[in-house]
Amino acid sequence: MKDSTIIKTGAAGSVIAAICCFTPALVVLLGAGLSAWLGWIDYVLFPALALFLGITAYGLWRRQRSAACCATDAKISKGAN
Repeated sequence: MKDSTIIKTGAAGSVIAAICCFTPALVVLLGAGLSAWLGWIDYVLFPALALFLGITAYGLWRRQRSAACCATDAKISKGAN
């Protein structure tokens, strides 16, 4: 999987989970009839937010590591000539 795909997936999931955690978006979307059902949703959304933030951090770490690796390879190949 590409680094940019990992970062985009993590960022999109983080934004969606944050919106649902910190605003009453789910209650409004599902209506008053189902809002009683949403009492347990924080047990799912907070771990999901942590998971997606972790995925984003992992993607950024992979991108940084590959950039450092390529920079090191370029310096080595320049010195070899």
